[in-house]
Amino acid sequence: MIPQQDSPINMQGKLIIFSAPSGAGKTTIVHHVLKKFPDRLEFSVSACTRSRRLNEVDGKDYHFMTTEDFKQKIKKNEFAEWEEVYQGQFYGTLKSELDRIWNEGKQVIFDLDVQGGLNLKRKYGRRSFAIFVMPPSIEVLELRLRQRKTETEDSIAKRVAKAKEEMMVADQFDKILINENLEKACADAERLVSVFLKSPDPKGGI
Repeated sequence: MIPQQDSPINMQGKLIIFSAPSGAGKTTIVHHVLKKFPDRLEFSVSACTRSRRLNEVDGKDYHFMTTEDFKQKIKKNEFAEWEEVYQGQFYGTLKSELDRIWNEGKQVIFDLDVQGGLNLKRKYGRRSFAIFVMPPSIEVLELRLRQRKTETEDSIAKRVAKAKEEMMVADQFDKILINENLEKACADAERLVSVFLKSPDPKGGI
């Protein structure tokens, strides 16, 4: 199948990708960056098939779908990237979401799992800037997951095991951002994003 080409209006669109193991703090960092650049960035809402958590809003936190609906969109080539993160749980980025943001004259910022981030980085090349948020240690990561009080023991064990694998591919990202001190990590992320947004060459000066 011939890959779909970007329309001319989207050729200058940039993608800022934050990826990390679950519990590393990437979502908090992304929210900080969004507040600092409200006129330049917009959050890409991912699609997923997992159950909605308390206080999550459909269309704001995720586009919640049934597995069947998700698979139909795969067949129709409606995703820029997608994957089965856990058995029976699909996540993906809708092409329509990217087009909507670029057509508004903004750049896209993502909060994605590690494989999803790498998939987008490979697809969009120099138009993307991929940041891996690294926890100080596996022990700290596990503590953060427990403090959420939203995970079962089985879920925590699965996420910790997955995190160990994900941290092994951190060097495939453009930058590794260690989140030991959240305030410093947010400031570092803000600086990196600012340089990327200003540069005519997407990767220039990073």
